[in-house]
Amino acid sequence: QICLSLVKLLFYLAHSPLGSIVLLDFQPRQFVMVDGNLKVTDMDDASTEELPCKEDNDCTLDFPTKSFPLKCSAVGKCEGINEKKNLFNAYRYFFTYLLPHSAPQALRPFLSDILNATGDLQYGINETLKAFEKVLHLYKSGLYLQKRPLLLKDYISLKGFRVVEGEDYKCWPSYSHLGCLLSVHSAEEAAAICNSQSQCQSFIITQQRTWTGRPLASFQSSLTDLIPDANAVVYIKRSASSGKRL
Repeated sequence: QICLSLVKLLFYLAHSPLGSIVLLDFQPRQFVMVDGNLKVTDMDDASTEELPCKEDNDCTLDFPTKSFPLKCSAVGKCEGINEKKNLFNAYRYFFTYLLPHSAPQALRPFLSDILNATGDLQYGINETLKAFEKVLHLYKSGLYLQKRPLLLKDYISLKGFRVVEGEDYKCWPSYSHLGCLLSVHSAEEAAAICNSQSQCQSFIITQQRTWTGRPLASFQSSLTDLIPDANAVVYIKRSASSGKRL
């Protein structure tokens, strides 16, 4: 969410009515999340000036660990230098820390492509935004789940009950520090996650939603605390259940 919001912001800056705007003091502390959108807190160090040049050799974009040769345009400006400076800063301050770690396994190659392309400035801001929107579409639609074995058949669904919330086993990247609360596309994906965790014996799909509209699933290791809830369904591993229990 943070990275996509940042890319949308940089897209606007690259195509602003004032021209391409560069953030000269590009640091994480310069940004804040407001209602799910990243905002710049200080525009004092923003500029629409582009580096003047006479030839291509005048247009090297330097960073502490990398340099990029750019073109000198016909009007004597280093072509796209403001956009590219913003984008590489987004890569080194945000993308490298946030993108690789919490996406579903099937989507990580797409994020690696974005990392590699922005880290080498092979993508401009337009291509970067398209790449992010493609990943978001795959994530929200569940298309990344295709060709998986159906695992929900290995679970008994118990309607009208839920598990008492409390501290349980931890997983990463959980939305709760008390237990294992993860975003899922469907109960089928939740079953696959539960199967992959040795502690998991059951799960419920909660009424909570993430910023993408996906529900959160709560995974539990215990079957001892079921309570009535007309709007809930508990999914219990068949191997964990017994005739006496149900």
